[in-house]
Amino acid sequence: MNNKPQKRIYEDMLAEHLRDNRQMAFLTGPRQCGKTTLAKTISDRYFTWDDLATRRLVAGDAAGLAAAAGLGVANVRRPVITLDEIHKFPRWKTFIKGFFDIYEDRMRLIVTGSARLDIYKRGGDSLMGRYFLYHMHPFGVAELVRTELEIQETHTPRPIEDADWDALWEHGGFPEPFVRRDRRFTLRWRKLRREQLFREDLRDLTKIADIAGIRILSELLLSRAGNQIVTASLAREIGVAETTVKAWKATLEYFHEGFSVRPWFRNIENSIRKTPKWYQCDWCEVADEGARFENLVACHLSKSVDAWNDLGLGDFALYYIRNKAKEEVDFLVAKDGRPWFLAEAKISDATPSRALAVMQKRTGAAHAFQIVRDLPYTEVDAFSFHVPVAVSARSFLSQLF
Repeated sequence: MNNKPQKRIYEDMLAEHLRDNRQMAFLTGPRQCGKTTLAKTISDRYFTWDDLATRRLVAGDAAGLAAAAGLGVANVRRPVITLDEIHKFPRWKTFIKGFFDIYEDRMRLIVTGSARLDIYKRGGDSLMGRYFLYHMHPFGVAELVRTELEIQETHTPRPIEDADWDALWEHGGFPEPFVRRDRRFTLRWRKLRREQLFREDLRDLTKIADIAGIRILSELLLSRAGNQIVTASLAREIGVAETTVKAWKATLEYFHEGFSVRPWFRNIENSIRKTPKWYQCDWCEVADEGARFENLVACHLSKSVDAWNDLGLGDFALYYIRNKAKEEVDFLVAKDGRPWFLAEAKISDATPSRALAVMQKRTGAAHAFQIVRDLPYTEVDAFSFHVPVAVSARSFLSQLF
């Protein structure tokens, strides 16, 4: 069992935010990815909705919480206040807006949640101008080899320890199973995490009555990880309306159970335009070796895209490519609306696929990579190549976030 402490890159990201910005920091991510531990590390006052005393404070008025946070006492610097899981309060947006508007000059505020915190964009009570959103992910290769924040898109490669690489593959990137590295613990932890999702989060925060139905959908999506998702087909299997499946799938994404990757179709003749692919946030739930590795790469790319966006480095997005002739590339990362690089995930095949070259020409992407799990680490900057190349997964993923 590995008990060494692991610093998170998000500690520096939030420290930079708190130093340079007046806005609230909204920190969202999957349950048990380390948000609470991080918040407690950098906060002067920590409040969680799971504590009855905090519920009473929030149900009252802003003044009560301010008093409990010590905002009436003169401080040399603005204290950092964290409100954890506050989104479970039905009127959380209104409360946060009022609290921030009154006390912003006396504090710095972090709001964390295991559900997405950007849903207010759909409503009329916008918090625009009062927040910056940060997405926290489980551990990945880059975060294990580089914990200091370097605000740039890519980095020089660094070697990951064999034991850490093996632990990522066997136990995933969620902190507790990654650190414990005990198979029995990992299986029990994963089961409990899923039970908490279906028995607590969905029950407390949604109006979904058919918990058994959405659980079946979750299992079907897991079995199809890395594949295109046809909601009409899933609806027939479960025996519900297609609109219900779409709503349930959105709910699973809302709680970070998994995420969709949409197809890129610009300049791709006869391309697939609507059907998304599905990936699990915990890639170790995926049994098939090839699908698990593709899922691992997808999670690393999603983590990097979120970090690039959160740090203000551009407008990044993750896609895949597939046409009706079944020419396919697993991933395309776009920057500011233009293809930046293509990526294909392979276990051992080090010969770049024909589709990489074809799609690089059609999209104009600067780079095209075949990311190979079984290639050994090499200290080569993958982004120095502008033709399709096979790259070691250990090397390439260490260059991201």
